Parts: sequence; C-alpha cells; structure tokens
Amino acid sequence: MLIGVPKEIKTHEYRVGLTPASVKEVIAHGHRVLVERGAGAGIGATDAEYLGAGAEVAACAEEVYARAEMIVKVKEPQPAERARLRENQILFAYLHLAPDPGQARDLMARGVVAIAYETVTSPGGGLPLLAPMSEVAGRMAIQAGARCLERENGGMGVLLGGVPGVPAARITILGAGVVGTNAAQMAVGTGAQVTVLDLSVERLRRLEHMLGARVVTCFSNRHNIEEHVLGAELVIGAVLIPGAAAPKLLPRALVRAMKPGSAIVDVSIDQGGCAETSRPTTHAEPTYMEEGVVHYCVANMPGAVPHTSTYALNHATLPFVLALADKGWRRAMEEDPHLREGLNVCRGRITHRGVAQALGLPFLEPTRALAA
Repeated sequence: MLIGVPKEIKTHEYRVGLTPASVKEVIAHGHRVLVERGAGAGIGATDAEYLGAGAEVAACAEEVYARAEMIVKVKEPQPAERARLRENQILFAYLHLAPDPGQARDLMARGVVAIAYETVTSPGGGLPLLAPMSEVAGRMAIQAGARCLERENGGMGVLLGGVPGVPAARITILGAGVVGTNAAQMAVGTGAQVTVLDLSVERLRRLEHMLGARVVTCFSNRHNIEEHVLGAELVIGAVLIPGAAAPKLLPRALVRAMKPGSAIVDVSIDQGGCAETSRPTTHAEPTYMEEGVVHYCVANMPGAVPHTSTYALNHATLPFVLALADKGWRRAMEEDPHLREGLNVCRGRITHRGVAQALGLPFLEPTRALAA
C-alpha cells in the first residue's frame, strides 16, 4: 500500500502523521510512504531523514493526495484538503465530526473511508489513540490557565500557588478522565486548591488514591458544578463522550456569574466545548473575553509541543497504521472490533452512532458497511 503523509495546514499545527522512525517500520512491512516536502519540519525531522528511512518526498500536497491509497495525518482535513480526497481513499486522523457538520458532509460526499483516532477503543474500554494527546492537553491546560489569569491577558492577576500569607487559587476540573487526571496532577504541583468533579465515583476514587489529600473529589451534578465553578479562579473543561458532542455543563448564566477575570480552559472544545460561551480558537489568538471571563479554547493544544506530541501519538497509532496497510481496511476492521469503532464515515454513510446522533444523520452499523 502507498501511504501518504501531507504537511498539516491547520493554523499553528506542527505535528506530523508519521515520524521517520514510523516510516522505517512501514517500509519494513513492504509498503511505500510518500511524504510531502517539509511535513516533518515542525518536529525537526528533515526531508533527508525521511528519504533515509525509505520514503519518497513529494513536492506538494496535491501529489500526496492524488497518489496515496491511505492518508495518515494528525488534525481533521481542512476544506482545501477535503477537496483533494477521492472515493475509497482511506483517511486516518483525528476528525472530531460531532461539532463539524461541514466536514462530515464533505467526507460523505468524497466517498472516503474515514477512520477517527478519537473513537478507536481498547479492550479495557479506553481510547488508546486519544489518550496520549489527552495527557498532553491535560498537562498543558494548567500552564495555559496560569497565563490566562495574568492581568495582561485579561485575568484577575492571581498566581496559582499563591505565596505565604496569600491563599492559592482554586481550580475546578470538570471530568476525571485522562485529561482531568493529568490536569489534576499538574495542578496540585502548583500548590493550588484543586477540586475534580465526575459522574464516575470509581474514577474519583482512583484519583483520590493517586493524589491523596492534595485534591478534593466531588460527584458531578448541577448543584456541585455551580458551587465549585463559582468559587474557582480557573475552570478546566475535561468532559468527553466518545464521538458525541460535549455536554454543556456551563450555561451562559453560570459563566456570567463567575468571578470577573477568572478563566475557563475548555479542553473539550474539539467536541464542541462544555461551556455555552466556548468557541474554537487557535494558537495564533488563543483567548477571548466573554461574560467577563477569559476563555482559552484552542482546538489543537498539543500542536504547541509538536515534538512530544508527535512521538507520543505515533507510538499509539503505528500498530493500527500497519494493520490497515497489511490487511486492508475491511479485513483489519473485521478482525479488530476496537479499530472498527474508529470507522466514522464509510463511502457516503455515517458509521459511528455518537456522530450520527450529534449531527442528526442516519446511522449505518459498521458491520453492515464492511459487508456492503
């Protein structure tokens, strides 16, 4: 199979779908790789390194999309990229279709087989291709939040850890999954007062066992969310329903009632955000003020640390890339129900239930799509 790796074109996105080391593994399996010129520049990987790993280097993105049987990238294809996709081509990337009907329509119209990193599952029930980026984003959320609270960025001018005689900031984290757990680990390290809310008592129990008295855990309901959000200087949105739109836990009225100059870092923004006041931003303009609260809603947070992010992501995605290339997408998904969960769009039909529900579109069972 010929695998194409285009350069990412989303604003301030520096990650790349395959590293030279991953290319070497793909080549060893008897496949070919076509990498767009400069695709690895953001992580310090030169075209010469890709050539040394056995890849071809294409002069432009058009060549990659025109020739490749499978496109491996990081972020969802932008409109110009979607126009280059062709029928029966495999697309393997983060897609986040639930809040993006335009992308979903385009992928359906192009007739591609679109597999989303974020909905591939694991035998233990986790999301193995989302987890490494969730770890990065969770850890970054605290440093982003610290910047948001600085006065020059519109914040109230609060230091997370405080100093002797001045109380530390209060951080409320909505969600105790991978993002929330990593955010909590970083948050307690600053000396801040940290509260984590989640619907799963088992998750809260694991977090409390991990961090002890340095974190307060609380069951997530409307009353508790309101109480802890209103008392916080920094709120981290870390909720996730795989494939579906994020629940709006922070209605506009609640955001309006927050402390002036407080901050929301909405890591859930890839799935539409958990605040009614959230809208996607970029690393070029990461924040905005709404209802007197600083909002940080960058949809590709890990793109700011592309070296760490790309290698962490490749460690997780490479086995699936190899399975798709070695077996073809049909057989790979027939043999692996967890990879099959990643199938979001198949030749004009939505094949993930959460995505279909979020977009109000008909749902086709993945098994039926494979048999068609």
